[in-house]
Formats: sequence, C-alpha cells, structure tokens
Amino acid sequence: MGPNPVLKKLGLADDDRAMIIHTDDIGMCQSSVAAFADLWQAGVISSGAIMIPCGWAPAAAQLANQMPEADLGVHLTITSEWDSYRWGPISTRKASSGLMDEEGFFPRSSEQVQKTATPKAVKRELEKQITRAMSWGIVPTHIDTHMGAVAHLKFMMDYVKLALKYKLPPMIFRLDKEGWMRAHSSINEFLAEKAAQLVLNLEERGLPMLDNIASLELNADPRTRFEQAQQVFDNLPAGITHFIIHPSKETTELKAITPDWQCRVADYETFMKQEVSDYLKKIGVHVIGYRDLKNLIP
Repeated sequence: MGPNPVLKKLGLADDDRAMIIHTDDIGMCQSSVAAFADLWQAGVISSGAIMIPCGWAPAAAQLANQMPEADLGVHLTITSEWDSYRWGPISTRKASSGLMDEEGFFPRSSEQVQKTATPKAVKRELEKQITRAMSWGIVPTHIDTHMGAVAHLKFMMDYVKLALKYKLPPMIFRLDKEGWMRAHSSINEFLAEKAAQLVLNLEERGLPMLDNIASLELNADPRTRFEQAQQVFDNLPAGITHFIIHPSKETTELKAITPDWQCRVADYETFMKQEVSDYLKKIGVHVIGYRDLKNLIP
C-alpha cells in the first residue's frame, strides 16, 4: 500500500516514522494502574488501554477521571490467560455464548475463544465493555484487543462497526491482500482480497489506521530492556507503529499472577527514564497518541 494519509494530516512526511507508545493490560492488577499513573506523568508513554472485565478496572477508571488528559482506550478482552487470577464476561453467563471455559472464565487462548465463541456473543461483550467504560466516566480514545483475540474473521467486522459507531480509532492495520495472507495463515485469497478492500473503504471514509505493530517480548532478559527497546526503535519502518509495553510496579500481587513479572517491572523502570525520549528524538521518531488519531475522525 501507499503512504499512510494520516501522516500528512498530522503534519508529517510520507516517509516519517510515527509511534504510539502503548501501555497494555491496565487494570489487570493494581500495579499496572499505579505504573500507568507514574509513566503518564513522566511523559514518555503516549497511550494505554484498560481491561474492563478485570478486578482493578474500577481503579483504572478512577485514575482516568483524575487525569482526563490521559490517552486511554478500551483493551477489549475475551481471554483470561493466567492460572491463579482470572476474569470472565460482563455481558452474559450463558454457556451457549462460547465465551466461557468449563471454569466459567474467558478461555485462556485466542485460538480457543475464536473456536468456541459466537460472533453475536462477542459483539455484545465488546460493546458492553465499551459502554461500561463510558458509564464509569472514561472517555475512550480508541479500542484495541487483548492477545489479538478479536483479530479473526468471525469478529473483525463487528469490531470495525463498533469503532465506527462510537467514533473510536481501532487498532487495525493497513494490509493489502498479500499482507493479510502473511498475517493470517488460515485466510484464503478470496477473503484476503475482501479484507484488503475493507481497509481501503475504511480509509476512504476517513478512519485513521495503523501501518505496523511492534512490542517488547515478555520472555526476554529484563536486564537489557532499554537495549531491546533501542533495537525496535532503530528498525521502525515508515508509517504509524503501535508499540506495546506491559509496565507494572513490583508487588507481591504481580509476582503471584504472572511468571513474566520481571519483564513487566523492567518495562516500567525503563520507560520512566528520560533517556527513552532522548533516544527517540535523536533518531527522529515522532511519538503520537491515539487521541491524535481520534481527532481526525470525521
């Protein structure tokens, strides 16, 4: 595909590199909420998203009300991956929805929920998460998807429809036919062509979209987090990149929830440092937020 038209609307050139530094999993635990508060005030990150079904989402909503300038979206959630701490749907308790496993929580993997959940139930759940966020006083800047679970042919159209309905930029990428086939091994040529056409139609309607996705892996060495980030930044292509980090402060709760807690703490500690911003300026990467994209929606 050609250059992203959003770049010019933001006053950038076609070959510029723009990046949304995105904090995932806010509300998953208390330390994720505290980490976002610190990071936003430090001024390095540019966006984040709240997991509405999780136990600490109300605290994240309180933070959003205290910091209305914060760029916060809804991290649409239909999976629950941990062993000792889990969550489930807020729209239904019916097994026929396919949204729950045998324990009554969301399925643990994207593949499982994509197999079992009905599109109707998923649409209802996604919309309920958006409207609950709004009822708590959150003014979302965007929607994205936990573990990429919504990025499936069964659910994608309803995800896009909800973005249009609520005038929220979605985390969706400008892929041509070949790009869709590379991204989804199960997709055939006909559906890939249809998906590519959908992207073009949405772009013609003025919906701002992304070009690339990048992240810091949660199974890496936490001691070299800044160097890992530098490598990602150096290799950013032109266009708009959704860059994912999972920062949390070190707490007993975090350690009990997830074995990758050290990388999450390393994300927090690394992005609290001014040297991240200094390095991005040095290599010419423009940091933007989803609010910038939301303001472009007709």
